[in-house]
Amino acid sequence: MEMFQVVLGFFWLVAGCVSFYFSIGNARVWTSIAVGFFLILVGEIIPGALPFLPGLNNPYVLAMGHIIGTLAILIMSHGFQEYYVFTRTLDFEGSKLHVYLTVVGVIVASLVFLLINPTPDEGVLRVIRIVENTNWVFLSLINIDLIRKIHLNIKDTPISNGFLAFMVVFACIFLWKGSQLYMDVFSLDTKQHLINYTISHYANLVGDLLASLSVGGTFLYLGKLLR
Repeated sequence: MEMFQVVLGFFWLVAGCVSFYFSIGNARVWTSIAVGFFLILVGEIIPGALPFLPGLNNPYVLAMGHIIGTLAILIMSHGFQEYYVFTRTLDFEGSKLHVYLTVVGVIVASLVFLLINPTPDEGVLRVIRIVENTNWVFLSLINIDLIRKIHLNIKDTPISNGFLAFMVVFACIFLWKGSQLYMDVFSLDTKQHLINYTISHYANLVGDLLASLSVGGTFLYLGKLLR
């Protein structure tokens, strides 16, 4: 299982690097979307897939991981809303630098908020994790519908199929985060809920793996279409 987590971490590393490079090399309208996907690497995979590194079991690191994970889905959802408006009006506001600075500012403010409060215990971490996964589950469904509308607006353009790929991405994310949310809400464990826990656990692993592969593949595909 540890080897699987390392492999998973590698796939997310590739996906995160590809998405960040994509945000730098393409138009402003893609920035929030790509940065949001990059933050999955920072907030989820570094503390989750590489637990043997020193300091990653620190409660502040774990809490920040969940907070950055929440920011990731909020930022990319905002990016898809921006893109939808762009397909209707051909207009958008702001610059790439503004997006980057805003994201860094929110992360720093979140860290300060954590540091001035009591050390997060397991109960607090569970609540933060549930809030994060709830955002992922419901915003994934909303984004699938929004991306469907974007696809209809740009169906005659070369990149329209790239948005179909994003729908697959969010379906995988829904499986990944939804199974984790289910386990947290019902406090499933291997002793009392063996069948439910086993199904949810493997659904979580499969969804995580498929999400990492689909994110990297989608941005590589979009990069090819935008050349």
